Amino acid sequence: MKRVQKAKREFSKTILMFIGAVTVVVTAFTLIMIWRTNDLSPLAYLIPAVFAELATGTGFYYSKAKAENRIKLRKLYGPEIYNDAKEP
Repeated sequence: MKRVQKAKREFSKTILMFIGAVTVVVTAFTLIMIWRTNDLSPLAYLIPAVFAELATGTGFYYSKAKAENRIKLRKLYGPEIYNDAKEP
């Protein structure tokens, strides 16, 4: 019997999933604490900080994916056919 080897998850996807999970946990914690204390001041600090981290991670992930896709397309179609250089 042959064992089918699972494809290894990319490290960048693992980081993005971790940041997403942390965002959900911090948001839930903040909402619970606001409900219990009736104090809205955590919204000014915790929520923007976590969502800024998520936005930064997402932006870098998409930038990395874009660069990898360019390499794949150049290998597939050749640099003469797939030229993504900006023309004036």
